[in-house]
Amino acid sequence: MTTLALDLGNTALKYGVFTAAGLQESGVLAAPGQLRDLWARTQPEHAILASVATEAEAQPWLSELSAVLRQILPLRPGFTPVPLANAYATPRTLGADRLAGAVGAAHLRPGQPTLIIDAGTALKMDLVTADGTYHGGSIAPGLRMRLRALHTFTGRLPLVELPEPTAQVQLIGDSTASSLLSGVLNGAAAEVNGLVADYRRRYPGLGLVLTGGDAPYLQPHLAPALGLIFVVPELVLIGLDRILRHNVDR
Repeated sequence: MTTLALDLGNTALKYGVFTAAGLQESGVLAAPGQLRDLWARTQPEHAILASVATEAEAQPWLSELSAVLRQILPLRPGFTPVPLANAYATPRTLGADRLAGAVGAAHLRPGQPTLIIDAGTALKMDLVTADGTYHGGSIAPGLRMRLRALHTFTGRLPLVELPEPTAQVQLIGDSTASSLLSGVLNGAAAEVNGLVADYRRRYPGLGLVLTGGDAPYLQPHLAPALGLIFVVPELVLIGLDRILRHNVDR
């Protein structure tokens, strides 16, 4: 069975093509018109769509999918059955990407406590315990959002872009630009390091899964003491595929 997972975020539409053997192809679509070509080329038997975009942002993509919407399962947290127990107090307000990432992590690390660190538009952390229960976590501004906020809400601080992920970021910034990068990158890493330490005191043997578009920026700044970190760029797509197959089997 060929399936198609679609993850519509705040800035892009990511897709993954899956077979019984796992992920076969993934990528990012820049324009709604590309969806029709992707569908015609891959011929999925089933598809799933998760969206955290606004209604206005999602509408052009949904218009392209209108001819095949009956074959697409919309992921609606709190309504769509998932292969994971959900202990979130307000499941219908849970972001579809957070839920899919949790399902993906539970699939990759069954029977093990796992903390998902998603470095995207927002910096999210989510806990799945060894019994396969999603509990929630935290949401904080992402790296680019922090840089943009410092520029937007001050009178004179410039808008600084993130450097290449491999670039060295100074601890002690010797210019305004390098001070901003130090504060954002080193500050976010210190935040993650501290939270992980708190989680590990409560959940011994906790494993870490890092995902999201800005994961390559964050990873070099995480403390070596955190131990092995599984970097899974397609975690949300993997989770979407598991949710889709769970519903098809039902």
